[in-house]
Amino acid sequence: MDSSPNDCNTIASFYGVSGRNLQCQYKDFLSDFKAWDQIKHAKKWLVFPKNIGKNLSIDETSLSNGELYTIVTNKSRKGRKATIVAMIAGTKADTVIAVVEKIALKQRNLVQEITLDMAGNMNLIAKKYFPNVTRVTDRFHVQKLATEALQEIRIKYRWTAIYQENDAIEKAKKRQSKFRISNTFKSRCT
Repeated sequence: MDSSPNDCNTIASFYGVSGRNLQCQYKDFLSDFKAWDQIKHAKKWLVFPKNIGKNLSIDETSLSNGELYTIVTNKSRKGRKATIVAMIAGTKADTVIAVVEKIALKQRNLVQEITLDMAGNMNLIAKKYFPNVTRVTDRFHVQKLATEALQEIRIKYRWTAIYQENDAIEKAKKRQSKFRISNTFKSRCT
C-alpha cells in the first residue's frame, strides 16, 4: 500500500471530482477544523505548549508575501511532528512576549538552552521569558559576521596594496624609469 501523502487534487482526480470542492468539504465537514481550539487566533499566533523541550530555537522567517513570523521550535524533534512550540505573526518583542506568556512558567522553566540569532528582540524574548536558559547564537549568524569582518580586512589590504603600487609607479615616473613589480610587492598583493 502506498504510504506517501497525496494532496486533495490528486485524490479528487481518482474520483472525478473537483479538487477545490473536495478540499472545502474536508475542511468544513470531515476534519475537526471548525472545532479547533486555536481557530479564533490562528492567523495571528499558534501555541503548542506540549511540544516544548530542553533545547529550543527562536528565529524569524518570511513564509509568503514578505510577511514575517517568529517561530519557536523544539530542536530535538528535528523538523518532524511536534516541532513547533509557537508561531507568531510579526517579530516585535512585545507581540511575541504576549504569546509566549501563554505557555506556563513551569513548562518554560524546563528549557535549558535556546538558540537564536543576534537580533536584539530575540535576545530580549529569550532573556525575559526563558529565565533559566543558556542563550546560544546560531552558527549561521556567527559565520556571516566573521565572513563580513574578513571581507573588510581583505578590502583594506587590497586598497593598501593599490596605494603602494600607485606610489611606486609615481616614483618610477619621477625617476623616468620603467616600473617593475618586485617579488616582494607581488607577494603582498596576492
